[in-house]
Amino acid sequence: MKIWLDGGLQDIESARVSVFDHGLTVGDGIFETVKAVDGRPFALTRHLDRLTRSAVGLGLPEPDHDEVRRACAAVVAANPMPLGRLRITYTGGHGPLGSDRGEHGPTLVVALGETTRRPDSTAVITVPWTRNERGALTGLKTTSYAENVVALARAHQHGATEALFANTVGRLCEGTGSNVFVVLDGEIHTPPVASGCLAGITRALTVEWTGAKETDLPLDALERAEEVFLTSTLRDVQAVHRVDDRELPGAPGPVTAKAMRIFEERSGDDLDP
Repeated sequence: MKIWLDGGLQDIESARVSVFDHGLTVGDGIFETVKAVDGRPFALTRHLDRLTRSAVGLGLPEPDHDEVRRACAAVVAANPMPLGRLRITYTGGHGPLGSDRGEHGPTLVVALGETTRRPDSTAVITVPWTRNERGALTGLKTTSYAENVVALARAHQHGATEALFANTVGRLCEGTGSNVFVVLDGEIHTPPVASGCLAGITRALTVEWTGAKETDLPLDALERAEEVFLTSTLRDVQAVHRVDDRELPGAPGPVTAKAMRIFEERSGDDLDP
């Protein structure tokens, strides 16, 4: 296995990042997960644009898109696989043990791991913790992910693959690594970015390609929805057959099935939409 670190490919056994890297010590970093199909990254331009938005929001230097593209190309070429999770990590670099940044500059790591196609439907739970729609990191894809780790562990304990959050005012927000859509009266709705959710790449494409509406929704919309589905880089569009103790029989329902079909067709026609 080869990864990109410090400007070139390295063996995974010998690649090392400093124990004083701010991405480790204080979670001062950002990342993107990109789907790679037969060595071809999907929607890489959109992912790089969001990487830059996250860097600016965190106060990091803007990443060099050309370098990141070279790194991605080198890593997927060195590690052939049918379906991969391409992970771009960009941190504040070597720094002091406190919150102040050092002067060494950012660290860029690109790695690839093999994955498999997701099932057509899954189970989710809601959790008692909230997303802060007014926080300093809201809308940024940062490496400060421990909150998601805790929530996802609870989901697994309840036989689910995702946990859904409300925000601080009780509105439906997002999952630990996904965006959520609900079907109400035959129409597709998803929480707006103002709810505190991440502006997901797959979310944006699904909205564009299906005409879904961005709607401020109460958390109990999950109890009323005829259908529920998730979107993310590796899920694409995935139906939900259970929310907490509520079963949604026949998932994927007709609206979700159409959205799944549209996304598969459109993404297959254009690898960098």
